Amino acid sequence: MSLLPPAIFLMGPTASGKTNAAVYLKQHLPVELISVDSALVFKDMNIGTAKPEPAVLKQAPHFLVDIIPPTSAYSAANFREDALALMHEITARGNIPVLVGGTMLYFKSLVSGLSGLPEADATMRAQIDAEAAAIGWPGMHAKLAQIDPETAARLMPNDMQRIQRALEVYAIAGETMTQLHAKQQAQTLPYRVLKVALIPSDRSVLHTRIAIRFQQMLNDGLVEEVRVLLEKYPTLTMDSTSMRCVGYRQVLEYMQGQYSLEELCDRGIFATRQLAKRQLTWLRGMDDTLALDCLDAQLNTQVMKAVQNFLL
Repeated sequence: MSLLPPAIFLMGPTASGKTNAAVYLKQHLPVELISVDSALVFKDMNIGTAKPEPAVLKQAPHFLVDIIPPTSAYSAANFREDALALMHEITARGNIPVLVGGTMLYFKSLVSGLSGLPEADATMRAQIDAEAAAIGWPGMHAKLAQIDPETAARLMPNDMQRIQRALEVYAIAGETMTQLHAKQQAQTLPYRVLKVALIPSDRSVLHTRIAIRFQQMLNDGLVEEVRVLLEKYPTLTMDSTSMRCVGYRQVLEYMQGQYSLEELCDRGIFATRQLAKRQLTWLRGMDDTLALDCLDAQLNTQVMKAVQNFLL
């Protein structure tokens, strides 16, 4: 029996019923909910994010909802730090953290940690390439062997791309790839986790749900919500992280006169379906998941049963 405390991941594509299932768990078990959604972190973005209604959030509070203005950015690293702190607090209260949402990169950051590898730097690469032109890639490999013998041992002397990357990482980070990977491996999640994946048995039914929901968002005033956001936060642009959320980008393009209201609806539905497809691809690649049919009329009961069996 593991001595690690339990945690539940409730994952699935958009419109799969995650919120309802999480609220049902909250009503019946000693759990607390943490949102795993890169759109729900933003204040004043309610309709297009399908944010749970205030009454629902009062009944079943979600951490990490409405925490930053839409002019700010929130990364997977921010999420990991916040979520781990919350999970620790919830466990200390004798409750079980349930992490519910569809931002798969956030789930991955929790399970696998963050590599901490720096972004590519064109200037640094040009310097490395210039040095390689002078002494050759075997010479650069020998240089890497002095800095990071473990990485060099795994690479052939003519493996230009990987040698270049390893030297670039060291030049930028001041640490070797070996050191950074060791840090990542030390970021193991200190919980025993039940990963529940809500997967549709019929993708076309999920597509219909998505279409109905996006049309309802428009009926509920999504375009007006974006107008108000632009007035309240004048620095918002198409490039703002918040405005890259599915639905909001399409509304901005519509407001710029790029297409009609009918086309806005079609494009919003298409973009949401593409999001669902990416989410399902992530889920298929995730290890140790318990897949439940999100179209099952008894979904909430099925999720509850799975959690109870896990906690036995």
